[in-house]
Amino acid sequence: MDIDLARLADAFAGLRATVLGDPLLDVYLEGHCERLCREAPIPVVQVDSVQDVPGGAANVAVNAAALGAQVRFIGLIGDDAEGARLRRALETRGVPSEHLVTVPRRSTVAKQRLVGGGQILARFDQGIVEAAPPLSDALLCERVRRALEESDVVIVSDYGYGTVSAAASALLANRPRRERPHLVADGRDLRRLAPLRPTAVKPSYDEATDLLGEATARGATGRVEWVSARADAILARTGARMAAVTLDRDGALVLERHRSPYRTYARPAHTSRSTGSGDTFVTALALALAAGADTPEAAEIASAAAAVVVRKDGTATCSARELHEVIAGDEKRIADVAALRERVAAARAAGKRIVFTNGCFDILHRGHVTLLNRAKGLGDVLIVGINSDASVRRLKGVTRPINSLDDRLKVLAALSYVDYVAAFDADSPRELISEVRPDIYVKGGDYTRETLPETSLVESLGGAVCLLPLVEERSTTDLIARIRGAA
Repeated sequence: MDIDLARLADAFAGLRATVLGDPLLDVYLEGHCERLCREAPIPVVQVDSVQDVPGGAANVAVNAAALGAQVRFIGLIGDDAEGARLRRALETRGVPSEHLVTVPRRSTVAKQRLVGGGQILARFDQGIVEAAPPLSDALLCERVRRALEESDVVIVSDYGYGTVSAAASALLANRPRRERPHLVADGRDLRRLAPLRPTAVKPSYDEATDLLGEATARGATGRVEWVSARADAILARTGARMAAVTLDRDGALVLERHRSPYRTYARPAHTSRSTGSGDTFVTALALALAAGADTPEAAEIASAAAAVVVRKDGTATCSARELHEVIAGDEKRIADVAALRERVAAARAAGKRIVFTNGCFDILHRGHVTLLNRAKGLGDVLIVGINSDASVRRLKGVTRPINSLDDRLKVLAALSYVDYVAAFDADSPRELISEVRPDIYVKGGDYTRETLPETSLVESLGGAVCLLPLVEERSTTDLIARIRGAA
C-alpha cells in the first residue's frame, strides 16, 4: 500500500455518489443584542440576516458535492415553504433536488437557530418525522433502485425521520453482490441498518454505548480503551466490515475485523458553533473507500475533512481545495532547528510527553503507519525525523529515494497522529535527538537496544528507547523489488 492521500482526494471528482436519508433545513437567524425584553428577562435580538443551510442528510449531499463527487440525493420533503427553501439551498450548493420526493401534506423538518452576539440563544424545531404514505414510499424506492445501478457509493444518513423505510432498506439489503457499490451508513440506531451489510458505519461514542446497551459508559473516562475492548461486538451488532467510532476531541477509532484498531487524532479547534462535522467525516470516509482507499487512508482523509469543518461556524462543509490544504500539512513542517526548539519548548511547558522517531519513509506503507500510530499512543506529541534525499542515497543506493523529500514530508504531515516533521541531512538523527530530547525514542523491532546506534544518546538525555514490533511482510525495499519484478 503506497499511501497518497492527495491522489485519493483527486479521485473523488470521478465518483457517482448517492445519498439516501432525511433532509433537514437549518435556518440561522443572526442578529445583535442591545437590551433586555420588557416582558421577560431575555435579550431582544435584532435580526440582521437569515441563512438557509441544508442539514442532516442534505448536509451529507452538499459535502459530497463540495468534495467533487457527482451527487444524487434521495429524501422526503414536504410541499411547503420550507421544502422549497431547502431545494433552493441545495441547488445553489451544487446538489440537484430532482430526486427528492415531495409528500403532500407533509411538513419539512426545519431547525431554526436564533443567534445573538455570536451565541446560540434558542432553537425551534418543526416538521413531520413519520414514515411516508405508500405512494410516496413507492416513488422513493424506484429512485433508490435506479441509483443502485448508477452509483459507485451509497451513503445512508438515517435520522429516523421516515426516509429510510422498510421497503428502501430491503432494496439496499438485496442489492446485487456483483459490482455492488460501497454502502456507508450513519444513523441514530445502527442496529436497524445492520441487514444492509454496510461496508462501513460511523457511530458516535454515545451511539456506540447505546448500540451495546451500555449507556452508563457515556460519562466515563478511557473512551478509546472502552471502544477498543468492544470492537468485535460493535462490528457484529452493526453488520459492518468497518466501524469508525467518532470521539470528538479525541479523534476517531476505526475498527476492522482481524486488525488492530486504527486511531486518528483531532486537530485543535476553538469554535463552539460548529455543526455537521460527523456528516463531513462519513462523507469523506465513503468517498475515500469508493476511490480505493485502504482503512488508514480512508480514516485519515475523513479526519482531515472533519478538521476543516470544526473550525467553522454553523452547519458547514469541506471543499476539495480545503481538504488538499489540510492534507498538505504545511503547518506541521519544521523549517529549521530554531523552529523545532521553539515547538518542543512550548510542548514541554504544557506538560506534554514527547515521542520521536525517524526513517526514510520512501514509500509509506501499512508497516509505517502502524508503527507511527502506535508511537503516537505512547505520548502526546509525535515528531518524525526524515532523511534528506542525499542521506537516503548514501544509505540505500543511487536508485533511491523513489519519492522526493518534499513529497515524503507532505505525506507524513497529512497523517493526523503526526504532529511535526523535520528533515535531517546526516546519516543519523543525532542532532535532532539532541534538540528534541525525547521522552521516548521509537524504532522498529528489527533493532535491539544494543544494536540501535542512538540508544546511549537518548538515555543520556533522560529518555527511553521503545522498540515496536514490525508488521510482517511490510518493507519498502521488498515493495520496490515486487514492483520492478512485475514491470
